Amino acid sequence: MTVDVARSVRKMFIEGRWVESESGELFDADSPATGEIIAQVPKGTRADAQRAVEAAHKARAAMAGLKGFERSVRLHRIADAIARRRDELAHLLTLDQGKPLKAEAVGEVEEAVQYFRIAAEDLKRLEGRVLPSASPSKLVLARHYPRGVYGIITPWNWPLTMAAELIAPALAAGNTVVWTPASSTSVISVALMECIVEADLPAGAVNLVTGPGAEVGDEVAGHPMVDGVGFVGSTETGASVARRAAGKHVMLELGGNGPQVVFADADIGRAVEGAIVGCYLCAGQSCTAGERILVEEPIRDEFVARLADAARALRLGDPFADDTTLGPLNNEGVASKMDQHVADALKHGAKLVLGGERAKGFPTRLYYHATILDGVEPDMRVSREETFGPIAPIIKFRDEKQALELANDSPYGLLGAVYTKDLSRALRFADALETGWVNINESTNYWEAHLPFGGRAGKKSGIGKVGGRFALEQMTDLKTIVIEISPE
Repeated sequence: MTVDVARSVRKMFIEGRWVESESGELFDADSPATGEIIAQVPKGTRADAQRAVEAAHKARAAMAGLKGFERSVRLHRIADAIARRRDELAHLLTLDQGKPLKAEAVGEVEEAVQYFRIAAEDLKRLEGRVLPSASPSKLVLARHYPRGVYGIITPWNWPLTMAAELIAPALAAGNTVVWTPASSTSVISVALMECIVEADLPAGAVNLVTGPGAEVGDEVAGHPMVDGVGFVGSTETGASVARRAAGKHVMLELGGNGPQVVFADADIGRAVEGAIVGCYLCAGQSCTAGERILVEEPIRDEFVARLADAARALRLGDPFADDTTLGPLNNEGVASKMDQHVADALKHGAKLVLGGERAKGFPTRLYYHATILDGVEPDMRVSREETFGPIAPIIKFRDEKQALELANDSPYGLLGAVYTKDLSRALRFADALETGWVNINESTNYWEAHLPFGGRAGKKSGIGKVGGRFALEQMTDLKTIVIEISPE
């Protein structure tokens, strides 16, 4: 399939029009798979971000004035446009991000459709409240109102899904949006913006500014006309965004270092299957990746052997090939961190079971072999930090008490998984695991678009919940109205 990538990526979208950046500068977008330049994208500036925020601010009344059912119709139009262009968008996603076309990219496009459909229906059920009063002559209402302008800052690992999970509920709630996507996936972001334009929303309701996050994202997060900020990305950048957005409503979906805990009574085949998905989906470049596999001692050797066999069956290669299940990493920073974490683990006594190096014979140095490390200790970098690569570190444990201590010994608290046939243990462990989400006998990389997703408070994995009505409610302002109804 051939796609004319350059047809529209030389423009951003501000106040209902495709526009160039104020400076007229462009930056190159290259493919992780080949290293080739696939397009040139506007290098937005702070002035462009300011212009977009002002447009969104002016559009607040028009957007809030659209009745709920009308907003629902518009969101379904966006979903229809994405669904209609599924194959083209999947191709662009693979070209821009690097994930395998058949194994992953098509599914991400379909998931983006779900987010817009779910938001379109959830807004019809956004309920206010009639509340009791201490006074017999008072009627008390609690009603949802749009917050105003939302700055949406999205990452490169799931550029469609993460954008949809924030933009869809923001619009459903009647807000306006200024969207600044990750620079390295600007091409697919422009294509998604084309789908949003088909909804015929008020001019300024959604604005797209491409360019360096340190400039355009920073400007949006700190702008006084922005009422709320939704961010998905690294913990370090998220902390910076939160500081810039002080005083605003903030939703942060940040890093993870999810434990996959495998007890001796688990279905080992299912646990291995879950670990493959948990460690190698999107080449491990997911905040939901299961980056620590805790295995009970009696089954450790068998589990490692079966995991290695399954990992060898993964096909690393051209992401456009139908049989590819593991594509290139998105950028050199991620590949370099993989190198560092593997080297640190081996230096401190871990054993390399599989992989551990970049693959040769490919157009770029971003292809990395599926990696398994055994004998990993909790104080190694691979245990303490988010690797964001195709790696499965194995940590042994003696009993349930130690497993829980190891699982919770992390600065992150996004998602975890537990494998056991003992339902009491599973529920006990799920209750005690310090994460915002727990999967039982399922991969860490399993989620559904309508469910509440986000990190545990007090950990470094974020603030607030995305997903379905939970995001929708958070993106509204709940106002209390007290009415005196006593007769004159």
